[in-house]
Amino acid sequence: MSLLERLNEDMKQAMKSREKVKLIVIRMVKASIQNEAIKLGKNELTNDEELTVLSRELKQRKDSLQEFENAGRADLVEKVQEELAILDQYLPEQLSEEELLKIINETIAELKATSKADMGKVMAAIMPKVKGKAEGSTVNKLVAKQLS
Repeated sequence: MSLLERLNEDMKQAMKSREKVKLIVIRMVKASIQNEAIKLGKNELTNDEELTVLSRELKQRKDSLQEFENAGRADLVEKVQEELAILDQYLPEQLSEEELLKIINETIAELKATSKADMGKVMAAIMPKVKGKAEGSTVNKLVAKQLS
């Protein structure tokens, strides 16, 4: 089942069970996916493209969460946390730090990277492998640690 099909099914369920927040989040994600398809001039997005849109939505909310926490807006923090929990259901299972380190070390060995100067090259090779399964900031920290 594609992400869009799953979103449609969950949207129907949210309507039936009157889950307002879930319904709003699903509609926003569906709109983002449809906007991305229009932008790319396609009828349907591939699974990777859908995952990219979902990751973007997740990142936006995490950024908002950070801003709201800094501003002391507990009401908005709670709302964004609820939205994040809903979005997490649609992401593939996240890689553990050990699995991530294994991928990073293999990639560093493949590219024969030795210093932080190779950081961009390593990140460019790793990110497609872990797309949707790990946050870029986490990968960045681990790669920097391995290259130093």
